[in-house]
Amino acid sequence: MISTERLGLGLAALGRPAYINVGRAGVLPELRTAQEMRERTRVVLDAAHAHGLRWVDTARSYGSAEEFLANWLSERGHGDVTVSSKWGYAYVAQWRIETEVHEVKEHSVERLRTQWAETRALLGDRVHLYQVHSLTSDSPLFDDLALQHELARIRDSGVRLGFSTSGAAQADAIERGWELEVGGAQLFSAVQSTWNSLEPSAGRALAEVHHGGWQVLVKESLANGRLAVEPPEQLVRLAERHGVGPDAIALAHVLAQPWADIVLIGPASVEQLNSNLAARAVQLSEGDLAALAPLARDAATYWGERAALPWH
Repeated sequence: MISTERLGLGLAALGRPAYINVGRAGVLPELRTAQEMRERTRVVLDAAHAHGLRWVDTARSYGSAEEFLANWLSERGHGDVTVSSKWGYAYVAQWRIETEVHEVKEHSVERLRTQWAETRALLGDRVHLYQVHSLTSDSPLFDDLALQHELARIRDSGVRLGFSTSGAAQADAIERGWELEVGGAQLFSAVQSTWNSLEPSAGRALAEVHHGGWQVLVKESLANGRLAVEPPEQLVRLAERHGVGPDAIALAHVLAQPWADIVLIGPASVEQLNSNLAARAVQLSEGDLAALAPLARDAATYWGERAALPWH
């Protein structure tokens, strides 16, 4: 049985009414008011904690996710929960499902100061890891010394820093982030990247930084729900053989990577959570892993398909 210490709960699908995850809308309340989503977040957090999950990942752009999490922590009094959050995107949809723009990205010192203050106001000193949201190799952060030094002040206050990555060039961003030093020390000590059966291109870079001492978090382990709702035939066959759902096989594939320290899951219901957690009992053989290897797609194709997923 794989330890739940390697699993974390992501709140991207719970903190706002619309998101791109396939298979999400059908399990959520029809109206998806802020109160309904607050209650759903509470229920899923309770279930995850009862199953032993102790890591929760959120972001300023996840609608009201930080607020929902802060309220839950205050109500439950759990002192054993590790929180990671992210800055860089601002949620601008104003709780609308149908809108042209849901979030706006900006890597600037002003955005960092504003969002770090907002996160601290809600979560206080509960944030153990603060991450640049969707850092790319061409981000202005790499040339903005004021921004780097502002981040270093947060680092030097005792909060660990990391960054998440997206896009076909994740490995390039990881390499540039690894090389960035401020005040004689690496600015970052963690990275959160997409890796799944369809998109494993960042694997080598993630293995290298893990070996170098960084903590590696894996996001979008189910390819935004596609591996659960629209699973390839290889995944279906393995799921039938192991007596679990295709989501559990996809998650077991990620958990089989020795460099994956924390594998994030993003269920929108307790039922989805329970289905995901079946991965803990799955031990994939070398033959199973070989059967999954051909699922890997060209990274540019994968990210093009992801970009086309609708918010709903």
